[in-house]
Amino acid sequence: MALGDLMASRLSGSSPSVSHHLDEFSGREDGEAAEGEREQEAAQPSGSNFQAAAAAAEGNNMAYLTQTVVLSEFLHEGFEDCTEVGPSDNGLVSKWRPKDRLKTGCVALVLCLNIGVNPPDVIKISPCAQMECWIDPHSMAAPKALETIGKALHAQYECWQRRVRYKLQLDPTVEEVKKLCNTCRKYAKSERVLFHYNGHGVPKPTANGEIWVFNKSYTQYIPLPINELNSWLKTPSIYVFDCSAAGMIVKAFLERQDWNTSAASGFSSKDFIMLAACEAHETLPQSVEFPADVFTSCLTTPIKMALRWFSSRSLLHDSLNYSLIDQIPGLQNERKTLLGELNWIFTAVTDTIAWNVLPHDLFQRLFRQDLLVASLFRNFLLAERIMRAANCSPVSYPLLPPTHQHHMWDAWDMAAEICLSKLPQLIANPNADFQPSPFFTEQLTAFEVWLDHGSKHKKPPEQLPIVLQVLLSQSHRFHALVLLGRFLDMGPWAVDLALSVGIFPYVLKLLQTTATELRQILVFIWTKILALDKSCQVDLVKDGGHTYFIRFLDSMDAYAEQRAMAAFVLAVVVDGHRRGQEACIQANLINVCLKHLQIANPSHGQTEPLLLQWLCLCLGKLWEDFPEAQIIGSQADGPATIFPLLLEPQPEVRASAVFALGTLIDVASVSFGDGHRVDEDFEDDEKIKSELNIIKNLLQLAVDGSPLVRAEVAVALARFAFSYNKPLKLTAAENWKPLSSLPSLASINHPNSLSPSQFMQSGRTISHICPVLRGNRENSTAGREGRISKSSPIASVGIMYGSPLSDDSSHSDSGILAKEIGSNGVLNCSRVRPFDNALCSQFTMALCNMAKDPSPRVANLARRALSIIGIELVVTKAPRLGIHPGDSSVPSRTSNLPGLARSSSWFDLNAVNAGQISVAFRTPPVSPPRQNYMAGLRRVCSLEFRPHQLNSPDTGLADPLLGTAGLSGGSERSLLPQSTIYNWSCGHFSRPLPAGTDDNEETISRREERERIALDCMVKCRHSSNIKLSNQIASWDTKFETGTKASLLLPFSPIVVAADENEQIRVWNYEEATSLNNFDNYESSDRGISKLSLVNELDDSLLLVASSDGNVRFWKNFTVRGKQKLVTAFSSVPGHRSAARGTATVVDWQQQSGYLYASSDTSPVLIWDLDKEQLVSSIPSSSDNCISALSASQVHSGQFAAGFIDGTIRIYDIRTPEMLVCTAQPHTQVEKVVGIGFQPGLDPTKIVSASLAGDIQFLDFRNQSEPYLTFHAHRGSLTALAIHRHAPIIASGSAKQVVKVFSLKGEQLGTIRYYPTFMAQRIGSVSCLTFHPYKVLLSIGAVDACVSIYADDSYQTR
Repeated sequence: MALGDLMASRLSGSSPSVSHHLDEFSGREDGEAAEGEREQEAAQPSGSNFQAAAAAAEGNNMAYLTQTVVLSEFLHEGFEDCTEVGPSDNGLVSKWRPKDRLKTGCVALVLCLNIGVNPPDVIKISPCAQMECWIDPHSMAAPKALETIGKALHAQYECWQRRVRYKLQLDPTVEEVKKLCNTCRKYAKSERVLFHYNGHGVPKPTANGEIWVFNKSYTQYIPLPINELNSWLKTPSIYVFDCSAAGMIVKAFLERQDWNTSAASGFSSKDFIMLAACEAHETLPQSVEFPADVFTSCLTTPIKMALRWFSSRSLLHDSLNYSLIDQIPGLQNERKTLLGELNWIFTAVTDTIAWNVLPHDLFQRLFRQDLLVASLFRNFLLAERIMRAANCSPVSYPLLPPTHQHHMWDAWDMAAEICLSKLPQLIANPNADFQPSPFFTEQLTAFEVWLDHGSKHKKPPEQLPIVLQVLLSQSHRFHALVLLGRFLDMGPWAVDLALSVGIFPYVLKLLQTTATELRQILVFIWTKILALDKSCQVDLVKDGGHTYFIRFLDSMDAYAEQRAMAAFVLAVVVDGHRRGQEACIQANLINVCLKHLQIANPSHGQTEPLLLQWLCLCLGKLWEDFPEAQIIGSQADGPATIFPLLLEPQPEVRASAVFALGTLIDVASVSFGDGHRVDEDFEDDEKIKSELNIIKNLLQLAVDGSPLVRAEVAVALARFAFSYNKPLKLTAAENWKPLSSLPSLASINHPNSLSPSQFMQSGRTISHICPVLRGNRENSTAGREGRISKSSPIASVGIMYGSPLSDDSSHSDSGILAKEIGSNGVLNCSRVRPFDNALCSQFTMALCNMAKDPSPRVANLARRALSIIGIELVVTKAPRLGIHPGDSSVPSRTSNLPGLARSSSWFDLNAVNAGQISVAFRTPPVSPPRQNYMAGLRRVCSLEFRPHQLNSPDTGLADPLLGTAGLSGGSERSLLPQSTIYNWSCGHFSRPLPAGTDDNEETISRREERERIALDCMVKCRHSSNIKLSNQIASWDTKFETGTKASLLLPFSPIVVAADENEQIRVWNYEEATSLNNFDNYESSDRGISKLSLVNELDDSLLLVASSDGNVRFWKNFTVRGKQKLVTAFSSVPGHRSAARGTATVVDWQQQSGYLYASSDTSPVLIWDLDKEQLVSSIPSSSDNCISALSASQVHSGQFAAGFIDGTIRIYDIRTPEMLVCTAQPHTQVEKVVGIGFQPGLDPTKIVSASLAGDIQFLDFRNQSEPYLTFHAHRGSLTALAIHRHAPIIASGSAKQVVKVFSLKGEQLGTIRYYPTFMAQRIGSVSCLTFHPYKVLLSIGAVDACVSIYADDSYQTR
């Protein structure tokens, strides 16, 4: 099976879903049919026929429940907290990489055999073990035997490591051993020295840790203290002692090291390793079954030793001769031979035992640091198994846990038996075909079983080292890689395990293969590795591995998701790595990425968004802080290729495109102290034009619906502000007219937008923004032509515009303080380029509006960007005392300052020009002082990230770059806000890729349960009759200072949510009468909340909070105290400023389509697709009047009704070409429409409308001439209208403390009014009404902060 087919199902779920398009909507029911169904349902009798009616209506009711789920992607997890991080290049995840990789540089072989003379303290049995290095020393003359054994030992060691110097000493003296050790250390330098000691011909070691050698005449045994030996060998070193009581040496050595640890400078226990044949009290085995040097034989010839030992215990004992084992065909390093396969299996088994038994750091040190040490320790595990069978226990330092009974030895025995059974046949017929062992196939099957049932919380798969070994086999490689990919996909913990077992050099080597079938899985594996550890980028570039991924990215036969992974790998390769950037430029990566972006653009809906996202991120990381790459990208028409992606439906793609474009703005060659690029002579107009064109396009996304996109726009604008700092400061100072305002964001892209000069005369005012000139001690001789005259608008007026004393600053007073005056009052503007004043105005206004973004993170980024060009946002708040801005109780402004103030009220420019004082910020006079100003009236944003730059507390510098010309370019650039889209996007690959549906069983079960409850309640509501709503089941004093502005009843829990004009939200359980939560929707806003809605009510619900200024915020976990979390936020009506009362933004949410409808003032109705987080349509309101009420159909997607302040109503259907369905003016009095909505049921043609005059109109817009039902509910002052979604009732409330309930036929079903009597029902002046979605419950909010909930008499609590 092709790998693409295997992985496609796992990767297909990774692409963001494409939301519904406008042309996908279709009507579900005809009007007449729906009306007939409702009449038929009303005629159904109760009792036994009720269930039949419910079943018949269930199909229609499901029209309410087939919902689009929005804002549920991982995109919205932790954005405001910025918790997502990219690949790490240090810390815990890099522990898999050996810290101090050592190798053995020299081996000293010391044999003290004294053949023919037995040691005095050893009594040998008869017959006794004789073989030394598989040679019988008595089969030849003693000197010849000694030399032959020495050469054999040398040859046996060379099988494990050839590139090492070997030194041999046979029956040496102390001086010869000393000379040997010194010579080995000299050759090895700082590398490890191995000292192998065979003491079979000398006495046992002493209790003091002395081994024995000879005198020159071989008449005496001479002791050699181990600490003296260690002083010659030094560290790092490894000792192998093959003698009886060898554990005595280890014990004495460790004791002496403990004593001398404090005195031994630089000594570390990790600098030496010891292997001893037996414990201190044990004697080596003497049975003829073993060779005399059984320990050495296990360490140097493990296959021969293991097979001889196993064959004596297996069923093959009688049919197999030991001599056949010596004739095993093949070479140890050729896996397609019998000997090579046995060695391969043995390595896999011993590696697996060690990895499963040892701590990972010890495994790394012993089995991955040094090839020779790793081989010795693998073979030591065999020595422990064999020698323990002979009642002998080998000893090691570091101490290893017992492994002789590990069950993997059974797998080795089985493999050995299979090989031995084939041995006679292979020896008899050398040309016979070699049949590989089933060992690796079986182990891969076991690993696959673990993958089907294992997890992070279970024991790790013990077969992981075997999978590593299988990668060496071409026949098993593909299967092993696929299984390895499945394992790595389980999460970062799995990647860390695989790296700790040693997978990295294997998969790095595999990048040199040309096998096409391995490409996709190798890309997947490298994606998982680099998502965990960025440090691997160096290895990739060093080995040329980046070209493998560039070729794969450029291939069209791979899945788009797989190519996106290749783009991710390349993005990590160039991330902050100049050598990687240079190598990828040489490999033509820029043109490859741009080519595939050009291919993608025409097939808009067919391209995998993940590929587009990572192509942009890869380009951005390649261009980031690399001017040469930026020039190549601009010359290759990179910006024009990326611009179309700014309109993509996926927020991730748009944000990535913004990031890529932002990195093309060069800040790496900017000298901030001089205000211009270092390479300005080289820079041409084309580059400037390209960067200005980028900014013009990015400004269009400053009002994007996704905070992820807006955050990237703010970062890109900050780069532009850094690069063009002086021109922006000068142009802003010259063009800022305090009497009028700059263009709003809404007008930037409008075809009829005013030019800056026209805007200055338009008379539109935007409060809270003003320039206040700030100074620093720069060279007073620089740029004197920029001096501000006293007649300048900046010098004479507007200094206090937006200050606490200025006009129109009562809602949330904000000021913008512009800085950069020389100590003598001149603007410092060295080498200012020609600059587009209109673009400057748009740029500055965009940042100012973004500085008040509903997303706190976006606002913070924008404020930091403003500080770069010397503008400081001062945020203050009106006191929350229940006083509406504009009321007479608010302190009056100075009448003779209509939006103006004398410059001297902030600081005296005359004194400045006279050189009497330095220009520093002074707190403006406040008259009178107000209660809730933020500390110090202003917030110096730049101090948050450069507090150490301001030595004096009274410098007042908002711009940390003022007066810091001596800073290096790197520290200056560190002030720039950093993009997070790359790090956030990397998290996609560190998580397991979704397979099939993303919903787990719990989610599906919860949704099905809620659907069942909803369907049952809907049927009951439809058959409700004679509803009184006279039973007050709860009354809640919210303690809102300004009364209740909006309320919401949750559908599946007894919870009511209320909000006030101070943007406070409170959550209450009305059955238990307990407060659940309270929080501020936005701390710096006091516009008031106009709407509360529930998003995704059948799933993980979100609270939609719409403010009167058009800002919309979505909260999760809002019912849990202190756990509320902002999911996303945006301005639904960009540029709107609700300066006057009664012009609040109106919004409504339509779950079926995933659309949010919004309008304000005389603006068109804006339609936001929350799946795309994008403005998808703008429908002209066709009226000069404001929309005062808006209602979207909850059954028919794309249909909504609007009521206007002049009493007219309009019905829209975005599925139709003209969109406007009908216009009517049912209200005879010219009063604004307070409430409007579609009648309950599936009929899309009938609506209910109520005006401020108190009349309620029922319309069927198929007959536009007049309403079919009219009645006057109240005598004026109608303030609220509520229409039940399913029950045939409506409710209206008035300022006269009366709520009336009506049927759809106009019959009054009940009245709820204020009674002054004690213990009676009590409501205040009605401010909002809300029905429960599925029950007959009515929530009444009043201006006296009381929320009451009413039900009919049959209501029962749970």
